[in-house]
Amino acid sequence: MSDILKTGFADRQKTAAEAKKALLAKFKPKPAVIDPLFEEREALRLAELERVRSERAEAKAAAKQAAADALELKRLEQEALEAAELETRRGQRKERKILTKAEEKARRDAKYAARKARK
Repeated sequence: MSDILKTGFADRQKTAAEAKKALLAKFKPKPAVIDPLFEEREALRLAELERVRSERAEAKAAAKQAAADALELKRLEQEALEAAELETRRGQRKERKILTKAEEKARRDAKYAARKARK
């Protein structure tokens, strides 16, 4: 066999050993890098959690307030309708009273005119 690189058995064994060491080095645990914000990370997480909770509470309160406002608006509209209906009924009753009074006056006048006509 013609060997172009002229490597001997020892060189190949050495290269194979180095390759095997490199492969094994990949699987060795690497030294852990200590997070500079490790102590603050819990405080940051708690602050974020509190912020989210407060946002949700505000949203919930806003939704409750909107529902209460809608209910109040509906109640006010109902009261306005009832007041308008009551006012309409009062107006109709006044008209009936006026007509009744006019009819009574006309009847009285007719009686009076009949009495005058008889004399």
